[in-house]
Amino acid sequence: MKLAALWNRRQIPDINAVPDWYVILGQIDASNYDVTYGDEDFFVVKTQAVKSHNSRFIVVGDIWLSNRSDLVQLLHSNQKYTDKEIVAYLWQAKGEECLNLLEGMFSLCIWDNQERQLYLVRDGVGCRTLYYTNSGKNCFIAPRLATLLPFHSQQLDLIALRDYLCCAFVPGEKTLWENVKELATGMVLQIESSGAGINCINKKLFWSAREDIQNAEESLIWHGKQLRQLLDEVVQEYLPVDEPVGVYLSGGLDSSCITALAAKFHKHPVHTYSIHFGEKCPNELEFSGLVAQHCKTQHHILEITPDDMWEQLPLTMSYLDDPIGDPLTVPNYLLGTIALENSKVILNGEGGDPCFGGPKNQPMLLNQLYGEVNNTEENLVVNYVNSFKKCSAYLPQLLKPDVFTKVKEQDFVFTNYLYREENYLNRLMTINIKFKGADHILTKVNNLTSANNLSGRSPLFDRRVVEMAMQIPPHYKVAGAQEKAVLKQAVLDVLPREIIDRPKSGMMVPVQYWFKNIFQRRAKSLLLNRNAEIAPYLNQDLIKEWLNYRGDAWRRYGVKLWLLVSLEIWLQVQKKNW
Repeated sequence: MKLAALWNRRQIPDINAVPDWYVILGQIDASNYDVTYGDEDFFVVKTQAVKSHNSRFIVVGDIWLSNRSDLVQLLHSNQKYTDKEIVAYLWQAKGEECLNLLEGMFSLCIWDNQERQLYLVRDGVGCRTLYYTNSGKNCFIAPRLATLLPFHSQQLDLIALRDYLCCAFVPGEKTLWENVKELATGMVLQIESSGAGINCINKKLFWSAREDIQNAEESLIWHGKQLRQLLDEVVQEYLPVDEPVGVYLSGGLDSSCITALAAKFHKHPVHTYSIHFGEKCPNELEFSGLVAQHCKTQHHILEITPDDMWEQLPLTMSYLDDPIGDPLTVPNYLLGTIALENSKVILNGEGGDPCFGGPKNQPMLLNQLYGEVNNTEENLVVNYVNSFKKCSAYLPQLLKPDVFTKVKEQDFVFTNYLYREENYLNRLMTINIKFKGADHILTKVNNLTSANNLSGRSPLFDRRVVEMAMQIPPHYKVAGAQEKAVLKQAVLDVLPREIIDRPKSGMMVPVQYWFKNIFQRRAKSLLLNRNAEIAPYLNQDLIKEWLNYRGDAWRRYGVKLWLLVSLEIWLQVQKKNW
């Protein structure tokens, strides 16, 4: 299927369709806002709030609970409750302790109108997002960063900019805007409003991924069986009721095992979706087609052209909160445009690599074991940042001198995690789950599926799966040259051997070829313009060398250029919406 045919039948979703509710803490003139609930210093705008039974607690948020049936039993009621009502009633009964009972995806604002305090909550893995900023004596909170644009300055956070250039996303609580923060995963932030402004009363984690190795004496087969039992349970919870389900299927192990389990348990049609970039570009259609045939799914293949990628990048960036410089952002968005034809719920295989030791960990593990000089403690952070293979090695030349001076001594947010007294693989997994998972992978999945009015769900990132992954002995995750050994063991019986035994290759987007042969003129016009949004921060002479492919011995300029193009377009979209 080509996109032109689809777009002739169906209009692309409007950016204004994205939910833009927010909450205000502090005293305001409510007549200036579309207030749906308000009192002296707490106001809900553009969405409905739910009260607890005693009306003390007001709950607002994006909530999807996978274990809702178990939670309803705790309430000792046969009534039908929404997910917001379940949270409101549990919070009244148990307070913060109820958070450890919730499985699923959520970001919450909970107002205690007796104590006059507001709780901000984000689920442990980071499937949902919550942003906040102080403006004078008010605090504005929203699930989308773009919603807060009218309430904060236009100054870029230079540390966040450095982190984006190194990682292709902004990790941790920082955002690309100064004075705007993202609530950390598994965090409860308790705040109040006073005459002097907004005060933070308490800030703590209710859950985080940590090494907890158990049953180390048991075999790989035993651990695979335990994992399989959990995957069966989680996937069934994630399936929609009485309607078709879609699965994004690359043909790799992770998406293939989710496809196989969905097909095994779902009593309604299972649609799978794969992409390729034209006949001249390598693809994995052989493997995705094999899985689709094996699982008897209704398989859909989308061809994405270079023009599709370039032309749809502005719309895709408009749906992202912070920029993400991953070339798969546009394909993720475009897949949603065809998936909506058949399904409302989309499953994916995201989470397999960070939770079970994907191949990206292998070079770092080998360096740690055999690197001699490079495996010193001082080089842990440098080696980790360089593993992204983005712009970290070029920062002194890429950033303007005054910008580089301000950021060069600043620690990365994941520094302390690399120094934990844990198995090295588990340290890497913890960082990849907490930061790359929450701030890149899950944010991308959530925003780009919801942009198409779809619900995106990631079973391998379920909190229970993450907990089990941190309990499994490391040598069952990366076993010599074999990555994700325990996950392969868990799904041996539901997938063809060709999928189990094949090495991971990843979905390769041919940006190297495109920038050299198709995008070059457009990219020069965008990135080398003296009025470009990146011009005050980045050295355009170096970018010019990249665009002319001077000295690209490792053939990596393409991914760097896509990262910069994504940043420039994201900034232009933000400026347009001020």
